[in-house]
Amino acid sequence: MLTTDLVRFKKLGKQITVLTAWDAISSSIVEASGADVVLVGDSLGMVVLGHSTTLPVTLDQMLHHTKAVCRGFSKPPSKQPIVVCDLPFLSYQCGEDKAVEAAGTILKNSCASAVKIEGAEPETLLVIQRLIRMGIPVMGHLGLTPQSVHKLGYKSQARDKNSQDKILEDSKRLQESGCFAIVFEHIPGEIAGKLRKNLTIPIIGIGAGKDCDGQVRVTADILGLSIEQPPFAKPLLAGRELCIDALQKWVESAKINQ
Repeated sequence: MLTTDLVRFKKLGKQITVLTAWDAISSSIVEASGADVVLVGDSLGMVVLGHSTTLPVTLDQMLHHTKAVCRGFSKPPSKQPIVVCDLPFLSYQCGEDKAVEAAGTILKNSCASAVKIEGAEPETLLVIQRLIRMGIPVMGHLGLTPQSVHKLGYKSQARDKNSQDKILEDSKRLQESGCFAIVFEHIPGEIAGKLRKNLTIPIIGIGAGKDCDGQVRVTADILGLSIEQPPFAKPLLAGRELCIDALQKWVESAKINQ
């Protein structure tokens, strides 16, 4: 599947499903689920590496985990989900040349076929345009952008008219710059619905209501494995409790049988 297929899905009214993965086990599960896109998100910095934010994640770590994700697939390449890799903090904020090198390193050394970049600042738009000219597909990301945690926090975004007008304008700029899709995180559902109608590229929501062209979730959140669950990502099962219970039973039985 190609990134251009997602635009076709939008035209057909087919919902796009995106799940995160961080290693071979998680990607094999996500592939088997039938998700359209696997996002190797820098959220792995918090989910897997134990950081309090995504900021410490490096490009080498993103490449390491993306390679592991690719090794977890079992279907033929043509049947595999699209793999999108987050460009981590400071891999694209320091200029176009560095961004091309970072994104090219990911695509050259893994099965990823696109990268995701946060924001729509003038410098970021130039980076996106350069990447796309170089043949590197880009997914945008607006709303709650975790790499801007020290500026925005982890609270809901686009709550007032000025910020809503800005996100509408920023989304148009990302589309004009060539992004094939945009993730909108933690924004009001009515704004997401307006964006869906105004844009020709898919909008992928997380905490943005149901009126989107698709949804993205952190797999650990859906499975209930995260210690702290986001308010907009309710778990579908108590995965953490189930795992602890199973392991406790094994530990207890092992001690009894020694």
